[in-house]
Amino acid sequence: MRHITGYIMIVLLSTGLTAVTAETSTGGEYHVVETMDIDTVPSWFPVGFSLLTQGEDQYAAYYNKAHQMIIAHRKIGNRIWQKAPLPSKVGWDSHNYITLVIDTAGDIHVSGNMHAGPLVYFRTRIPGDITSFKKLAMTGKEEQRCTYPRFLQTKDKTLLYMYRSGGSGNGRRFYNTYNPQSKTWTRFFDSPLFEGESKRNAYPLGPQLGPKGFYHLLWVWRDTPDCATNHHLSYARSQDLKHWETADGQPLRLPFTLDQTKTYVDAVPSGGGLINGGERLVFDTQGHPIIAYHKRDSNEFMQIYVAQCQQGHWNPTAITTWDKEIPFSGRGAMPFIGIRLGDVRILDSGLLVIDYRHRDYGSGRIVLDEKTLNPVKQQVEFPQDIPKALFKPTIGFDGIRVKLAQDQGDAGNSKRKYILRWETLAPHHDLPRDPPLPPASLLKLVTLERKE
Repeated sequence: MRHITGYIMIVLLSTGLTAVTAETSTGGEYHVVETMDIDTVPSWFPVGFSLLTQGEDQYAAYYNKAHQMIIAHRKIGNRIWQKAPLPSKVGWDSHNYITLVIDTAGDIHVSGNMHAGPLVYFRTRIPGDITSFKKLAMTGKEEQRCTYPRFLQTKDKTLLYMYRSGGSGNGRRFYNTYNPQSKTWTRFFDSPLFEGESKRNAYPLGPQLGPKGFYHLLWVWRDTPDCATNHHLSYARSQDLKHWETADGQPLRLPFTLDQTKTYVDAVPSGGGLINGGERLVFDTQGHPIIAYHKRDSNEFMQIYVAQCQQGHWNPTAITTWDKEIPFSGRGAMPFIGIRLGDVRILDSGLLVIDYRHRDYGSGRIVLDEKTLNPVKQQVEFPQDIPKALFKPTIGFDGIRVKLAQDQGDAGNSKRKYILRWETLAPHHDLPRDPPLPPASLLKLVTLERKE
């Protein structure tokens, strides 16, 4: 590990857990208090499921082993799940995750199973009743080639829906807003939020609500379906999601286009080592954004970089001194490309902690001073949000790993939380695998409580 800048503690990073960014480390460790089986699900390809808890009601959205979209419901304390199949079946596409939300009137909204295909959207006709879903359009405009659905409830409880219209390398991002009284969707913006001008598309991270009431948005641009053509890491913030500005408060026009140089965090060229979804956003102890990502240096070696905005300018800094190339390219859902950032945290003590996995150097942790980015020779440990035992696969098949889905709702108990757990193989470019295949996995609801 001599090629790493900073103090490194070798750790096991789960490749099945979506990386979570957190500002601080609080409370004690969680332990498992209950596990219950929900259904059997595909283990031969990964695709995202959703869990939502609201009061005494709990909902899970997933594909069963027959690839059928299912919405399941139970009352907290009841081990029996009511299940409602929806008229949508997934193939082998790992992009086709499912997401759900409950609006202020109690209706459930579900979207998913689409990758450059027609909009797939369902809403209950009776609040909370999963047997009353109906397939619907939204605005009826630009709904033939949809990908990346996301619901967002704003600070004032406005329900938004975001999606990409078009394809990788040629797409536009639209935001819709929902009126629970009229039960209708309209455009939140008159134009797309991101305009690729038929030459590219944006891959955003966020909007994420951060300190001081700002929503924060990161994105990279991509020119073609090849993931190697990601470029220009960019940033904007907003108080109301309507009016956007730079990190130092300069107004930005909409839609966002590539020529808006004031948005650039790092003008990495196409082929420069950026990958969509590879960036991480945290906030320092003063509430300022810090962005971690990877790209190639002037020698074509892959490095981890950290960018801070100081006096109106982003200052990308390499925090590793590796001497290995990591070439990557490809279409569809990519398996491990050779480097991945895991958890990125700011501790109350002012330490920036970055976990990573590297093809040649293994898994590790970098600890830095948040202000200077100088290495800190200090072993840092913090309470485990997920017990390590949950990451151990139970299916005896080469390549199987654990996948988790965090609760998108509110359990109403600061000491208790719920997660979904299942096991799958890694992504396979959204293509079918040849036999033999592993057996179907059990989808489990795991109840965790925190030790003080």
